[in-house]
Amino acid sequence: MAVKNVPVKKMKFRVKVVMILVFFLLFLAVAVNFFHISVIENEKYQAMANDQHFGSILISAHRGSIYDSKGSTLAKSASVYQVFLDPNQFQKEMKALQTSIDNRNKKKLDGDYKAEYDEDGNELNPLPESADIFRADAVNFLSEKLGITTETVSDAMEADNQYSILQDKVEKPIADEVLAFFNKYGLISLNVEEDTKRYYPHNELAASVIGFTSADGEGMYGIEAYYDDYLSGVNGRTISAKDSNGNELPYRYSKTYSAKNGDDVYLTIDTDIQYTLEKHLEEMVTEFEVKNRACAILMNAKTGAIYGMATNPSFDLNYPYSVADPLAIQRISQLTGDEAKRATANAREAQWKNKCITEIYEPGSVFKVITSSAAIEENLIDLENDSFYCSGSVTIPGAAPIHCHDWNGHGAQSFQRALTNSCNPAFMEIGSRLGIEKFCYYYGAFGLKERTGIDLPAEGVGIGFEAEDMSEVDLAVSAFGQGDTLTPIEMITSYCAAINGGYLLQPYVVDKIVDEDGNVVFRNERTVRRQVISEDTSKKVRTALGNVVTGSNGGNVSIKGYSIGGKSGTSERLSLDPGEYGASYVCFTPVEDPEIILLVLADMPNENIGYYGSVVAVPTARHIFEDVLPYLGYYPEYTDEEVEDLDVKIPLLEGSISDAKTTLDGLGVNYEIIGNGIEVVAQSPQTGSSVAKGGCVYLYTEKGNTVEYTVVPDVLYVSPEVANESIVYCKLNYVAKGASVKRSNAVVNSQSIPAGTQVPVGTTVELEFIVNANQD
Repeated sequence: MAVKNVPVKKMKFRVKVVMILVFFLLFLAVAVNFFHISVIENEKYQAMANDQHFGSILISAHRGSIYDSKGSTLAKSASVYQVFLDPNQFQKEMKALQTSIDNRNKKKLDGDYKAEYDEDGNELNPLPESADIFRADAVNFLSEKLGITTETVSDAMEADNQYSILQDKVEKPIADEVLAFFNKYGLISLNVEEDTKRYYPHNELAASVIGFTSADGEGMYGIEAYYDDYLSGVNGRTISAKDSNGNELPYRYSKTYSAKNGDDVYLTIDTDIQYTLEKHLEEMVTEFEVKNRACAILMNAKTGAIYGMATNPSFDLNYPYSVADPLAIQRISQLTGDEAKRATANAREAQWKNKCITEIYEPGSVFKVITSSAAIEENLIDLENDSFYCSGSVTIPGAAPIHCHDWNGHGAQSFQRALTNSCNPAFMEIGSRLGIEKFCYYYGAFGLKERTGIDLPAEGVGIGFEAEDMSEVDLAVSAFGQGDTLTPIEMITSYCAAINGGYLLQPYVVDKIVDEDGNVVFRNERTVRRQVISEDTSKKVRTALGNVVTGSNGGNVSIKGYSIGGKSGTSERLSLDPGEYGASYVCFTPVEDPEIILLVLADMPNENIGYYGSVVAVPTARHIFEDVLPYLGYYPEYTDEEVEDLDVKIPLLEGSISDAKTTLDGLGVNYEIIGNGIEVVAQSPQTGSSVAKGGCVYLYTEKGNTVEYTVVPDVLYVSPEVANESIVYCKLNYVAKGASVKRSNAVVNSQSIPAGTQVPVGTTVELEFIVNANQD
C-alpha cells in the first residue's frame, strides 16, 4: 500500500512560522531603512531630491578689505581668473580645424577661394597653416603667458576628460589674451572662470599682524583669521526649478538670495608708524646680527590701542610660502631631500608667527618695574630712607652665589640708585621683603598668568611659578626677571599698568568694523581688566623710571625736549638656548602723564658685537621715538638746561658781512671770514643746517673762492671731549644725539659721515653718543 506524501500539522505550522519570520525580517529591514532615510539621513536625501528638482548657482561674497587707522589699504580682494581647458573638446576642434584647413587649401588650389577682409584690412575667418602648428604655438603661448611648463600644457591637451585647470589667479589682461588666442579661430575649448585674489599693497608691512588667506579664501593667521567671520561675508545663491528632464523652468520659478559682502576692518595701526618700527628693527637686526628675530610694540598707555606692532625679519604677504629670513634660507641651502623640506616647513611656520604675542622670553631687568610696583604698593620700600647694600653677589643657603652684573658690587644705595644701577642683589632683597605669596599674587594681578586678550589669534602665555612650587632661590631670580617667561605683549601690558595709574588694559589692534553700507557693526574701546596698584604708587614708579633715564645708561634714549622714562633689560635665554641673551627696553612718554609706551626686543644678538639692552635695544627705541613723537603731534618742551645746550639752526647769511656777524653773535655761534670781499657770497654749513652752540660758520666773500675742503676724522668710541677736539681741529661742526655729552662715561657710537670723507669746511657731522656702562 503506497504512503501519501501529505504534510502533517506540525510541518505546516513550522512552514508558517518560517514564512512569518522571513516576512517580518523583510518588513523590519524595510522599516529600518525607511527610518534611516527619512529621519537619520533626511538632510542628505532632501538635498539629493532638491538637486533633481532645483538648480543652484553660487553668488560669491566679496571679502572685506583691511585698512590702517588713516584708511590706507592693507589688504583687498580683486577679480582674477582661472584658466581651464576641455581636452575632449580641444581634440575634436583640432580635427575639425584641420578639416577646415584642408578644405580651404583645396579651394585655393581650385581657384574657388576668395578671402574677405574687414575695414582695417584684417582677414575674416583666418585659419592657421595647420592644426599641428596651431597646437605647437598654443603650447608655447600658454606656457609663457600662464607661467607653466610646456609639458603641463601638452598633458592637458592630451588628457581624457572635460576639465583641466591650467592656471588660477590669472590677471584679467592675461586672461583676455589667452581667450583671444583661441577665439581668433573660433575655438571654445579654452575658457576662464572668474575668481578672487587677495592683494597686500604694502607687501611685508605688518605681515604677522595682518595674516593672509588660503587658496580658497579662508583667513589664515593674524587679522585675516581672527576676524574671518566679518571679512568673509555670506555667499548668495540663485535657486531655480527644473522640469522632469532637468531643464530649468522660466524666471518666475527662480529666486535669488543676494550675497552679503564682507565687512571692512579698520586697524588702530598707522602705516607710517609701522614703517618706522620695521625700519629701525631691521637696522638693529642687521647691526647686531640678531639670530632669533626682533620685535617692537608701540601702544597707547591710556587705552591699550596698538599703533605699531612689528616683527623682523618679516615676510611678503603676497608670497607667504616663500621663506624670507636670510638665516633660515642659508640653513636650508645646506640641506637636501626630506631634511630640506622639513626645514622649509619649519621656517615658514616660524615666519608666520607674530613674535610680539606668541613667543616667550625672560624679561630680565625690565621686570624690576613690576617688582618695584608691588613692593611700593605694599609699603615695603621707604623711597627716601631705605638703603640696599650690594657686595656683588648674594648666597642663598643650598645654592650657588647669584651675582650682580657688577661683580665688584654697588655698596650702599637708595632704592632710586638701586633701580638706576639695575642692581640684582637689591631686587633680591625687595623680592624677599615681598615674600613668595605676595610676589605670586602681584605676578598674577599684573596679568602675567593669563593671556592679555588681544584681538589676534594664537596668543601665547608665559610660564611662571605657583606659590606652592616656588623656592627662595626661585623668588630671588624672579625678582630681577630671570626666573619666569613672558610674551612681549604681556610685558608691555603689565608695564603699562605700572605707569598709567595702575590700570591693566586689554590691548587691541582693530578700531572698528564697517559693513558695505557704511554702518559701524563693531567698535573696540578701552577695556580695563582691573586696577592693580594705586594711582599714588603708579606716580612714584613712573617718576623713578624717569630718573633712570636721566641718571643711568637709560640716558641712551634721551631726546632733548621730551620727558622719557624707561628700563632696559638683559636676560639669559635659559628657556630656549642657554648661553644666548635677550636685549630689551621698555620706555614711555611723557613721564608726568604717560600716553605712549614702546617695547623693543632683540632676541639672541651676537654677543661679540653687543648683547646688553642698553647697547642694543635702547638706541633703537630712541630712533623710533625721534621719528614717531613729532609725527603723533608731541613736540619738544625744553628745560632751562636743555635750552642752553640747544643746537642752532643756521639762517641765510649772504649779503652784509656786519649783518652776518651780528646774527651769528646773537645765536652764540663763532665765524671765520674767508677772502677779502665786501659781502658774504657763500656760507658753510648751508642754510637750515644745525650746529652745536659754539660751533663755527665759514663765510666766503669772494665769488671765485666759495669752498674749502677738509677730511672727516674718525671719532668712533671716543669721549665727547676728544670728539669735540677732533671735529674742531678739522674745521667741522657736529650735533649730538643720544646720551648727554655731559655724562662722564658717554662715547661716540656712530657718526653720520664716514671717517676719511672729504667735505667742505663747516659741514655738520651728526654724532650719536651712548653710555658705555652695561647696567642691565
